[in-house]
Amino acid sequence: MQIVVYLFSAGFFFLSAAMMFAYHRTRHYGLFLIGLSYGGAALLAAISGQWWPLVAGFVIAWALRVMGLDPDAVRKEGEAPGKADAAPGKTE
Repeated sequence: MQIVVYLFSAGFFFLSAAMMFAYHRTRHYGLFLIGLSYGGAALLAAISGQWWPLVAGFVIAWALRVMGLDPDAVRKEGEAPGKADAAPGKTE
């Protein structure tokens, strides 16, 4: 079971590194916060050997995405959260 925690921790760490690289290029603070939550969860899980920091980091990252901090979550004025366009590249 310990090896599974370390493997998921490594995956979260690489995900965090990718988000920090993307933050460096785009300067979108949502990427920084989500990457920080994944990285903190990976570090805490690797040090403690427990699985719950990974779950907590995932929940925090999704909470940040629900709040609109994901770069893909750009909404139009008055649009409801979670509403997706029929064609992602279509502009009106």
